[in-house]
Amino acid sequence: MLYLFQSFWCQPKEIQAIISAQTHFEAQDSDVIVATIPKSGTTWLKALVFAVVNRRRFDVNSIEHPLQKSNPHDLVPFLEYKVYANNQVPNLSNLDSPRLFASHVPYNSLPKTLIKNSNCKVVYICRNPFDTFVSIWHFISKIRPTNLGPFSLEEAFDMYCMGQVGYGPYWDHMLGYWEESLKSPQKVMFLKYEDLKEDINLQVMRLAEFLGCPFSAQEERDHVVDEITKLCSFQNMKNFEVNKDGKSILNFDNKGLFRKGEVGDWVNLLSEEMVERLSKIMDEKLAGTGLEFPNIFKS
Repeated sequence: MLYLFQSFWCQPKEIQAIISAQTHFEAQDSDVIVATIPKSGTTWLKALVFAVVNRRRFDVNSIEHPLQKSNPHDLVPFLEYKVYANNQVPNLSNLDSPRLFASHVPYNSLPKTLIKNSNCKVVYICRNPFDTFVSIWHFISKIRPTNLGPFSLEEAFDMYCMGQVGYGPYWDHMLGYWEESLKSPQKVMFLKYEDLKEDINLQVMRLAEFLGCPFSAQEERDHVVDEITKLCSFQNMKNFEVNKDGKSILNFDNKGLFRKGEVGDWVNLLSEEMVERLSKIMDEKLAGTGLEFPNIFKS
């Protein structure tokens, strides 16, 4: 069951943790926040951020690298699912710097110390609305209690188009971070899943630059960028034992976080009418914003 809270949709159990984070989180200038709407590349971005920031601390090629032993959701914990869940108010001041956290909440619902009173960095990733919907539907269908019966594609699509999806409406969530990235590019980096798929090395180099830890010429010669992108690749992450058998976020099976990781899978599920309806919505919502997905219908 989803409820409208601070202009976005979420579950009741998430509201307490969100309010707690807004009340108690004290941002530090060196903090990094990974922000996403669900099923838009969260796990991948967490892995990349962790590997980039910690590349001098952990050998990327070591079988003991934390990403081979722990799911990215454990290494970059969600404020609302982990840090402040279950009425916890932890002391975070003693954590090693830079502290890495994540959140699904819209930009304006992030803790005020984070968005107004610090120089911390926010890295946001979005994914085209068609693939995001398909990924959400597959995930919800997998975790939905059997006593509720199947969640039809048509019912899920109607809710999605009405904005009734976790942390949605999708377009409001995306535009909130997009507009902030235009106003404060030194604070908010806006990435597209499709751009990472097209040229991951370029995007990882941009990411490192944004986070204040650019790759040196020697690192480039030593192919460190290649090693990081390989470590964090979909196939590699999917095959790590911890992601085959373990559990992390909300006690879900880690293997459920890795389905296909493809661009354009929506063509296998959505009808022409669905594509037309969602295209019209996105045209209306994105008009005049400068945000677009130019290759979405590329065959």
